[in-house]
Amino acid sequence: MHMHLHTKQHSVVDSPYGPLTLVATDGMLSGLYMTDQRHRPPEESFGERATGILGEAVRQLDAYFAGELKEFDLELSLDGTPFQRGVWAQLQQIPYGETWTYGQLAERLGNPAASRAVGLANGKNPVGIIVPCHRVVGAAGSLTGYGGGLERKRRLLAFEAGAADGDRLF
Repeated sequence: MHMHLHTKQHSVVDSPYGPLTLVATDGMLSGLYMTDQRHRPPEESFGERATGILGEAVRQLDAYFAGELKEFDLELSLDGTPFQRGVWAQLQQIPYGETWTYGQLAERLGNPAASRAVGLANGKNPVGIIVPCHRVVGAAGSLTGYGGGLERKRRLLAFEAGAADGDRLF
């Protein structure tokens, strides 16, 4: 079997949530990891460190953190099982400033009984923030597990809710 070798590179950018490691596979964003994130692959799998890669991703992240960008538009290279990729595609449908439950996500996938599997796939999301796994909450709106830590999840959701409300006059 012919194995195509993908070129991997990474760079680290600052964010209000601590340093973010961006991984590029063949020039496309394939990973975005926070410092102490669960399921963070080993550093040596990120390829060599390169500056100036993924400029568009960095530009959109900066705009997002400034409250100016609500929807990312980037070509992603997500490596996972068909089920995981299905979950990650649904995550990208969750509107900015809103949350869905694991059950809602499972229903959207046409598999209402799969909320546990959905939760596991959610936790394995390789591209944090841009693929917004932080927008998934437990049944009663509880903030259940988040790879980047519950405090970051709370802050991201509060930030998005505030920025989403920023357009309205009170």
